[in-house]
Amino acid sequence: EARIAAPELDARLLLCHATGLTHEAYVAALNDAAPDAAARFGASIERRLVGEPVSRIVGIREFYGRSFRIDASTLDPRPDTETLVEAVLGLVDREAPLSILDLGTGSGCILVTLLAELPRASGVGVDVSQGALEQALANADALGVGNRVSFAASDWLEAVEGRFDLVVANPPYLSAADMAALSPEVRGHDPGPALDGGPDGLSAYRRIVPGLRKALHPGGFALFEVGSGQAQAVLRLLAEAGLDV
Repeated sequence: EARIAAPELDARLLLCHATGLTHEAYVAALNDAAPDAAARFGASIERRLVGEPVSRIVGIREFYGRSFRIDASTLDPRPDTETLVEAVLGLVDREAPLSILDLGTGSGCILVTLLAELPRASGVGVDVSQGALEQALANADALGVGNRVSFAASDWLEAVEGRFDLVVANPPYLSAADMAALSPEVRGHDPGPALDGGPDGLSAYRRIVPGLRKALHPGGFALFEVGSGQAQAVLRLLAEAGLDV
């Protein structure tokens, strides 16, 4: 399209430059490639051209320096959620034997990351999606924390037993207006229940907050991701439930 006389040659030379490959190494790499690599590449390009995110196509999302498998049952983790991890790590003693509950665990990215960063911690992740629970367990095993975590089906706190030092959650918090304004890439590929927070975006918090006192050890902490402009509303819900904020 740019009317370059030898586009394939120029592209190959630039690719070799960018990757540090010699021309010979480039040719060898092509020869070693699986016979169906070009077909897979072409199929991936077609999927991207119709708006499917790269992370969905490859099935992997990097989160806090680690690779997490994702699928249609899980939310695609966003960098913003790393802020929640940072908040926890800035709050706790990293060498303490903490117990952590992750509500709506999805891919397990929050809980698995915290367990990887907190070597003496253990955790429970809950979700209503069986597919998400299977993916979270696979991620925990792959990242070396499977022996310190368990996953169970629960609609928020309904089936949770016991008390925890920390409760963390990234609930669905998009309002009806937010949902209507989503880009096709998000609307078409992230699971709707992981995004839709009801008319004002606070439905999940209203269900979680009343059970927090029972789920937390005395002196324990609950940390949430919230949508832009929602912090004060969530703090009010916590205060109304008799929790220190």
